[in-house]
Amino acid sequence: MRMENQSTFKTLKVEDLGLIDYQKAWDLQKAYFTELTQGGGAERLLLLEHPHTYTFGKGSDKSNLLLTKEELKNKGIEVYEIDRGGDVTYHGPGQLVAYSIINLQNWKTDVPEYLRALEEVVIRTCSEFELNAGRLKGYTGVWIENRKICAIGAKVTNWITMHGFALNVNTDLSFFDGIIPCGIKDKEVTSMEKESGFAFDMEQVKKTVAKNFASVFEFKKTVIN
Repeated sequence: MRMENQSTFKTLKVEDLGLIDYQKAWDLQKAYFTELTQGGGAERLLLLEHPHTYTFGKGSDKSNLLLTKEELKNKGIEVYEIDRGGDVTYHGPGQLVAYSIINLQNWKTDVPEYLRALEEVVIRTCSEFELNAGRLKGYTGVWIENRKICAIGAKVTNWITMHGFALNVNTDLSFFDGIIPCGIKDKEVTSMEKESGFAFDMEQVKKTVAKNFASVFEFKKTVIN
């Protein structure tokens, strides 16, 4: 179901938060979620990077964390158990994280379609940087052949969304060695830098993601902070 009277003037507020602690970004998401739920907030896309962090979604298998507490401390990695779907993943510098706080009643009230749309944002973005990314049957996320370049983990409550996706741009992929990413043992993780052989301008990637997100989710206007 789509609320046509609202979709005609939908505005997306894009915020670039830079490098931000996971807890601070999570608290901000929850505050924006509450505002939107109460009818007083904007629909938002938060673009950011985190310090080295592992997050566990609901129902994660804790055995997918391969490091001890001492090793985590020595590597400077924070660990959070959070309220999104999916298993364990890594966030860190060089990875573009996009948190989506939008009202699906203004688009489509269909959670699987929402996840496919997040994938589409990333697929279009990779294509603009001459990377042939796509979907892999049976798996959520975005892939280049059988190598995962983007993880997706979302929460939807009363059709309001939280969390989103993590696109490996210039990410230090060695930090994925401390986990079994998303609980998938037989697939590799990759990045835009690894696939292309050179580093990307993160600001340009952010702009491209924001443009494609607005297009896929049919926002008529984008305000960038």
